[in-house]
Amino acid sequence: MHVLPGEPLARIREWLGASSDPEQKMRDEAHDMLRSLATEISVRRHIEVDAEDATGSALDEILRVADRLDAQLLVLGARGAGFLRRLVLGTTSERLMRRTARPLLVVRQSPHEAYRRVLVAVDFSPWSREALMLALRVAPHAHVVLLTVFQVPFEEKLHFAGVDAATIELYRNKARAEARQKVHELANEVGLPPRKWEPCVVEGDASMRIVENEQSHDCDLVVLGKHGQSATVDLLLGSVTKHVLAEGSADVLVSTHSGT
Repeated sequence: MHVLPGEPLARIREWLGASSDPEQKMRDEAHDMLRSLATEISVRRHIEVDAEDATGSALDEILRVADRLDAQLLVLGARGAGFLRRLVLGTTSERLMRRTARPLLVVRQSPHEAYRRVLVAVDFSPWSREALMLALRVAPHAHVVLLTVFQVPFEEKLHFAGVDAATIELYRNKARAEARQKVHELANEVGLPPRKWEPCVVEGDASMRIVENEQSHDCDLVVLGKHGQSATVDLLLGSVTKHVLAEGSADVLVSTHSGT
């Protein structure tokens, strides 16, 4: 699908008056390029491809067609061209992600094979299981790295309150052990065979640890839940996902279902 932005076209009509030749040429060019791309993909991948072009608000048109098709996945490039060059990291994508209840895949790299290694970030909220299930549907043959990031609650305040280092370290070890146990419980719950996955339990800032482990584990897809422990905290539109998109190199898949 390609959307010609309606506002710039309206400006052209204002500048050029009643003449619609430039606008029509732009529509025709976009139409022809889209059909050419659809044909190329169909021939190369041996799949059925429909092409849809529209004019207006990219957000509204994408949602309209997605609803009409009952799309199971929305796919966007991390960088667009022309008026859409900031589609994913700009306001259009943020509004789209707020309004859609459909999973969204942000593509950052040129595809050359199926996903090999997938990092799934989990915090054991209802969103975590759905994120993992979505990862298994999108990349059924990939090796899964189940990542969870823990912190010692109020560590700085504990230090300030005079809690000794040994006691804080005891809390740290307990938090790490609990996180590791929950990772294994989640893997068992969805039926992941041992050879298909590995746990990754680390301490620190979630956004930094996700990017670090995406790279250290050589993952080509990162999967996040739209919300975390609190449904009022929108992980997708917060600093974690923005950091992963800005600093990571893998594709990013966002699950929008909580499982509740």
